[in-house]
Amino acid sequence: MMALKQTSIKDWYSILGADPSATVSDLKQKYQKLVLMYHPDKQSADVSAQTVEECIQKFIEIDQAWKILGNEETKKEYDLQRLENDLRNLGPVDAQVYLEEMSWNEDDHSFSLSCRCGGTYSVSKEEAEEVTLVSCDTCSLIIEILHYS
Repeated sequence: MMALKQTSIKDWYSILGADPSATVSDLKQKYQKLVLMYHPDKQSADVSAQTVEECIQKFIEIDQAWKILGNEETKKEYDLQRLENDLRNLGPVDAQVYLEEMSWNEDDHSFSLSCRCGGTYSVSKEEAEEVTLVSCDTCSLIIEILHYS
């Protein structure tokens, strides 16, 4: 799994001019349209070298965006990183909790923990393997999930 630093991550969706809820086929259409627009071979001969350079940079970014968002696995990873980044920017981490200390709910296969406000921190089994920050469903508190190594 790629570990990106907690700095600001590139918004690959906005590079493609798409919404994070867009389907892969929507993303593909946007990608194909942009590639045609910015492809170095598609630039007219009378544009400046700087314009050509900007188009090449944009083309490379569009290509990177598609490499990440066009693949289910890397897209899921990126979406989780975005979510985590958003949570980190929301507020401070209230507590660090080991996943094993949370309650297991067999019905919906999730782990949960009561928040001091009376709300609940809840995370599915799959999410718990990837996500480290979870927000309370009632207040703005966030916990960081740790795993025994």
